[in-house]
Amino acid sequence: MLNWKDTFTRNALLGLVLGQFLSLVLASSGFASSELARRGLDAPTSQSFINYVLLMVVYGGIMLYRRQPIKVKWYYCILMGFCDVEGNYLVVKAYQFTSLTSVSLLDCWTLPCVLFLTWLILKTKYGPRKIFGLIICLAGLVAVVFSDVHASDNASGKDPVKGDLMVLAGATLYALSNVTQEFIVKAADWIEMLTFLGIFGAIISACQIAIFERIELQSIHWSSGMEIPFLGYTIAFFLFYSGLSISLKISGSTMFNLSLLTADMWAVLIRIFIYNQKVDWLFFVAFCGVALGLVVYSWEGKSDQSFNDSDEEACFVQGSKAMDSSRSCSGASVDPVESSEATPLIKK
Repeated sequence: MLNWKDTFTRNALLGLVLGQFLSLVLASSGFASSELARRGLDAPTSQSFINYVLLMVVYGGIMLYRRQPIKVKWYYCILMGFCDVEGNYLVVKAYQFTSLTSVSLLDCWTLPCVLFLTWLILKTKYGPRKIFGLIICLAGLVAVVFSDVHASDNASGKDPVKGDLMVLAGATLYALSNVTQEFIVKAADWIEMLTFLGIFGAIISACQIAIFERIELQSIHWSSGMEIPFLGYTIAFFLFYSGLSISLKISGSTMFNLSLLTADMWAVLIRIFIYNQKVDWLFFVAFCGVALGLVVYSWEGKSDQSFNDSDEEACFVQGSKAMDSSRSCSGASVDPVESSEATPLIKK
């Protein structure tokens, strides 16, 4: 008889629910960003700058109040901040050239990049069940692509090729940022990660704005039609980053990015209810496919729960050395990512 308590742990279920909330928030931020682009705002770094400042002020204040020693090394924070700022810049900029649907679909390039980077850097191992869940999710994503093609959505933007290349580059940077964030969250804590993401993100964004976006900001004629989407984008991304840190600690970067695949589905629902657009029947097949893949990936077998605290400690030590010295971690014999509660090379 199926034991649901053994099959889906509390953390696995929490990771699924939180992942869907973040997916909806991400789709909402994409909607706000596409609205800003439609109204002529071409300042992608400025859109993200306020979010980084909020992270710095809110979580930096908490960090100062706690007065705990800093655990993470500064160069990881700079790498994380740079990849996140430039990833956001490229993806938001892409809305100027291609459609919301194309950005949502191509942004999923982050997933295979995360798989490769977690395997290469964090030495993550994926069992057959996890691989099967990944394949189902990706098959659902392909169905979304065919749904758009079949529906003949011609709102592709003024330069779709350029926009698509920007999204792919941004998604690659997102993947590197996510893996670094996962390492910092579990090696230090999520408050520290968000604080330094805010600090270095704000510094890098400010420099980029001063060089590239000063003239654009001066020429903007603000109105309620532009202020509301801008405010919505800022709030959505602040919520997204706050929830992201918790999701990385609970589920790891791979499960986090798998959950974000459904952002495409939420984006289509936004098209239905906000823009009154019709969707193809393949969309509903795709939604079911991605949902099934997430359930399979989160499935916990008995062998998945054999990863104990001493093994986790050993993997964390090896992973820290690998991150610091860029050397291979060859001593780990466990299969920790089979548990959604822990990601290898990381100490809770």
